[in-house]
Amino acid sequence: MDAEVPQPTGSLADSFRRLIRNTGPISLTHFMGESNTRYYADKDPLGRGQDGGGDFITAPEISQMFGELIGLWMADVWIRSGREEYVHYVELGPGRGTLAKDALRAARKYGLEPRIHFVETSQALKDIQLTTVPGAIWHNDLSTVPQDGPILLIANEFMDALPIRQLVRSGGSWRERKVGLQDDEFVFVAGAQPMDSAVPADMRDAPEGAILETCPGAAAVMYEIAGRLVDQGGVALIVDYGHDAMRLGSTLQAVRSHQKVEPFATPGKADLTAHVDFATLAKVAISRDARHLGTVAQGDWLRALGIETRAQNLAARAPQYADEIAAACDRLIADDQMGQLFKAMGFASPNWPDAVGFTED
Repeated sequence: MDAEVPQPTGSLADSFRRLIRNTGPISLTHFMGESNTRYYADKDPLGRGQDGGGDFITAPEISQMFGELIGLWMADVWIRSGREEYVHYVELGPGRGTLAKDALRAARKYGLEPRIHFVETSQALKDIQLTTVPGAIWHNDLSTVPQDGPILLIANEFMDALPIRQLVRSGGSWRERKVGLQDDEFVFVAGAQPMDSAVPADMRDAPEGAILETCPGAAAVMYEIAGRLVDQGGVALIVDYGHDAMRLGSTLQAVRSHQKVEPFATPGKADLTAHVDFATLAKVAISRDARHLGTVAQGDWLRALGIETRAQNLAARAPQYADEIAAACDRLIADDQMGQLFKAMGFASPNWPDAVGFTED
């Protein structure tokens, strides 16, 4: 009888090192995908830092106002579309379920009570969401979300965690930027195969060392969302940090305990993210005949929805929390906080109306 083959043990970093030694450099897509899968699998990464723990915090956890305004935004466009009763609320990467809880509470006041669908793979977060939003149905991806009614889809800080691909200008041509080893440490290396055809023509003559980032996963998700909007009706709201025009440069970063760390330092133990290329996602959606309502700064979008008035009303009801409410509002909309770096991008079915925040009054 053959001896039992010992299974690899140790950290994800050790697994990567063995793989690279045996097969050569791996793609950044592979490194980031495996790292984030391990990172999110069995932990709740959200928290306010210091005594509050966690590695990072998202807008719904900063203030209830964020989710409430999204709920009102959904209810408004749903009402103006004809109030179809059989409608699906779909959220990608719902975190603790806080956004959904706040949004659906606000929407319910206007008669909107959709069926709730969460696209989530982390068991740790599913356990929390089950308590926060008891009526939700979980899916590993969009493929199992029902297709029998309009969708109201929300993706807040979801696209930024999808694995990216990088190309680097090296030796007069564009090559895939991969992860290799040098003295047992992870380093970037250029792939052997030229890939100039994968680079837009107006960027092919960029200087040596230039980096171009793409996110095939985000494009694939956007393609599916747009197709559903066209086939089923509805709207989609994508909120994340990024840029509204394709540009050169690496935006890969890692966050742990609310501090930026080296992306290669602790794979599987830090959140790896990159800026979202909103311009490319808009092109993908338009290619499927979905309507691009617009891409605007998060601060401008929230102001258009009335966040400052909402903050004043909350402070009037609970004056003891006025300073905390004002600080949360400022964090969400100020240019030097989340207001400009984060963008809100809206899409709609061809036969659904425009939505607040993306049209000029």
